Amino acid sequence: MKSIFEQLGGTYHEENGYLIPDLRLPAEKEQPISTWGQRHLHYLKQYRKVTYTNLLICGKLNIYLADIDKQAQERFERLIEDMKRAQGITERLKEENALEWTGRLGNIRACAREIVNEEIIYA
Repeated sequence: MKSIFEQLGGTYHEENGYLIPDLRLPAEKEQPISTWGQRHLHYLKQYRKVTYTNLLICGKLNIYLADIDKQAQERFERLIEDMKRAQGITERLKEENALEWTGRLGNIRACAREIVNEEIIYA
C-alpha cells in the first residue's frame, strides 16, 4: 500500500538504510532584487517567519520580493520629486549653490527612505 506522499507523486531515496523523501522547492523564475527587496527579505526572515516560509515553499518568494522592490523604488522616486517641488529645489538652485542643493537633496532622500521603509519595507 502506497503512502499519501507516494500517491501524490512523491519519491524516496535510501540513505544508510532509511528511506528519505525527495523534497524540492518548486522552481522559481529568478528576478533581480535590489536594496529594497533585500531589506524586506531580511525583515521577513527576522520578523515574519511564517510569511517567509510560505512564500518560499510556494515558489513565490522571488516574484514577491521583486514586486516589493519595484513598488518601493517607484514610491521613493515619486516622494523625492514631490518633495523637491514642494521645497522649491530646482536645477537653478543647483547651478547657483551646489552645496545647498546637495544638502537639501540629501535630506529629502533620507526622508523619502524613511517613508518607504515605514510604508512598504517594514510593514
